[in-house]
Amino acid sequence: MKELLIKILDLFGLACWLEISTESPRCTYYFGPFLTKKDARISQDGYIEDLLEEGTKGITVTTKRFKPRDLTIFDEVGDSDIFKPFLKISTQIT
Repeated sequence: MKELLIKILDLFGLACWLEISTESPRCTYYFGPFLTKKDARISQDGYIEDLLEEGTKGITVTTKRFKPRDLTIFDEVGDSDIFKPFLKISTQIT
């Protein structure tokens, strides 16, 4: 019954989500949905622990009632391997 209620709330953007922002790497992560802010807070320690084990620094946690479009947002292009060059060409005139 609780799962059905969470799905309905999430459908309308009323479920609770944890927004975890980090400074290094510069990202925003969303974890959820949860029925209440209390449920979200109870779960946040596990997510924070995982991020700390990965070497993440500067963690800020916020609880919001909304529906995120993306679950992970990279704030810097430099943090993603997608945008790193795979071929470097240099020209040297002698």
